[in-house]
Amino acid sequence: MTQKNDNIVWHPHLVTRQHREVANGHKGAVLWFTGLSGSGKSTLAGAVEHQLALMGVKTYLLDGDNIRHGLCGDLGFSESDRQENIRRIGEVAKLMVDAGLVVATAFISPYQADRQKVRDLFEQDQFFELHVATPIEICEQRDPKGLYQQAREGKITQFTGIDSPYETPENPELQIDGLNPVIDSVSQIVDLLVRKNIIQATY
Repeated sequence: MTQKNDNIVWHPHLVTRQHREVANGHKGAVLWFTGLSGSGKSTLAGAVEHQLALMGVKTYLLDGDNIRHGLCGDLGFSESDRQENIRRIGEVAKLMVDAGLVVATAFISPYQADRQKVRDLFEQDQFFELHVATPIEICEQRDPKGLYQQAREGKITQFTGIDSPYETPENPELQIDGLNPVIDSVSQIVDLLVRKNIIQATY
């Protein structure tokens, strides 16, 4: 990361996050899905985005693979590149929350310190860490990209859960059983947003 220039200052705008939230009819927030590859993060995040859209919530999904096609296309999978990947996603998510959106992010984000740095960007009840807890044996059975097998064979290195660590969240807002039906987990997450007054219940 390059050093900030002292001549760069933040310019406040006349239209604030609060104005956008009133116009949207809900508050802005981040749903930070974390878990092993194959845990079901992307599937669940997509289902949540779809459900929120059906409820009239303005939302957007930042998916790990999609982001690496563009914004983070210059990064690899070393520890430093993973850290920079998460830093960039955190800053993008912060802008989206400022726009009043409910942002879902689906990233392995294996390091507790990196997830904490992202959390620290947000106000209380703007950041919700959702740990999709799926046994690695199940993740390997799913393995839609064949990555675990390649990692086991030494064809790829620094793969989370095999030769690179995954630090389990210490105090997530929700721990989601990755073996539960997706519809049940979606209900859990929507209920959380209602309880935290991010969105209004529609039932």
